[in-house]
Amino acid sequence: MAGSRWLLAVVCAWLSVQAIGGAQAQCLASNVRHKPVTHREGPLLRTLSDAPVWKRVSIGTYGEELALRNALDRAGCAQGELAEQILARSSFQVSAHRDELDLVVLSGRNLGIQGATARLADVYARAGAFGFRLAPAEVGPQLRLQYFDQPVGEVLHIGMAPLTTWSGRPVIFVVANGAEGLMLIGQDVAAGEVPSSIRFLFVRPAELTAEACPACAAATRDAAPR
Repeated sequence: MAGSRWLLAVVCAWLSVQAIGGAQAQCLASNVRHKPVTHREGPLLRTLSDAPVWKRVSIGTYGEELALRNALDRAGCAQGELAEQILARSSFQVSAHRDELDLVVLSGRNLGIQGATARLADVYARAGAFGFRLAPAEVGPQLRLQYFDQPVGEVLHIGMAPLTTWSGRPVIFVVANGAEGLMLIGQDVAAGEVPSSIRFLFVRPAELTAEACPACAAATRDAAPR
């Protein structure tokens, strides 16, 4: 039942999205490759190698928050009302320095949660116990701009400290492809509980990356200034 309510909340967020036009907008449905989602539930996490790096995302590539919001608009990336609110708050900040973050995808089930739902704080704590970190809020809009080939039907929640809306509601970013185009929406987490099946993105610290993603480590070495 809780899972159904959560799905309804995500659908409502999708319906609140206001799409932005543009012939070259990469987020629009007409410009998105409609490959189906092929996700399968990962294994119960026992070691770090059970959670390989899923994707590397760049942050700090925009000098200010407004520039990042404008980039979303230019790309035609639809934004839900809650996402728009927290993007506009002073608590949302972009990094002053460029950095590359390696992301892993984990659900509560991967982290050993047996029930249908779990406290968000418990999901975060279990991820932290393995050495994974919460993502900076900037990862939400940056990933939207760097993940144009997202499969239809895929919904990824950013494992981040919630930001509050103008009315004080705690919200996290969600990156989704709902078939009508690529979206950045917000999920209200005031209830404190989430379905254990939903997928979160956490940051894998650089010192843990070489073991699970040799190709990523090699790319970093090759890109380093000499």
